[in-house]
Amino acid sequence: MALAGIALFAALGSWQLGRQQQKQALLDAAARTLQQRDARPLAVAADPAAARDYDWAAGQGRYPDLPPVLLDNQQRGGRPGVRVYRVFVPDAGDPLLVDLGWLPLPPDRDMPPIAPSPADTHVRGLLAPPPSAGIAAAALQPQSDGTLLAIALDPAAIADALGLPALAPRVLRLDPDLPVGYARDLDVLPNTLPPERHLGYAVQWYGLALAVLVTALVLTFRRRRRHPNSTP
Repeated sequence: MALAGIALFAALGSWQLGRQQQKQALLDAAARTLQQRDARPLAVAADPAAARDYDWAAGQGRYPDLPPVLLDNQQRGGRPGVRVYRVFVPDAGDPLLVDLGWLPLPPDRDMPPIAPSPADTHVRGLLAPPPSAGIAAAALQPQSDGTLLAIALDPAAIADALGLPALAPRVLRLDPDLPVGYARDLDVLPNTLPPERHLGYAVQWYGLALAVLVTALVLTFRRRRRHPNSTP
């Protein structure tokens, strides 16, 4: 039992350590992109080989007359809310989802009113993978005002719901300096644990593994002292 516990705790510690390294790599990649801000065309958002990468992109296009998508369970400053996405059709390339920012939810969870599509034809920002869905299913719930409420952001499912042939696998995190949309930033790990927390959990799991090992050794030595002639 002690060996099984040690193996389990060590495996959990290794998993948390791996998550810490993965998230730190994401932060480093995003930081390099934001520092350089070497704008690429919006068409690169549709490249499946770069679906997990970060790029600074800019381009011209239009917001079609389609319902906004609200991503639920999004916190900002400790307050619950939704993140507002709209489809943008660039002059070149596949349509993509643009993150317009965050809106708070009242205690009764009535969906906030969403402004019409921006009239801007130029966008820029950080191309990034959609927010991690975790174990949530990408179900879409139509609301009375026509918006789509989602608990996970799946571009393929959203494209199907909106009657589009496809949506780019990456979303555009709109530059906060642009005077459109709602409260937003370019945090690439919103509503999720930072690398430091994963490292802390890894240390805790490894500590439990060590504690079980020490306890098992102490109990074994005590047993042998009391029963020196007993068979192990």
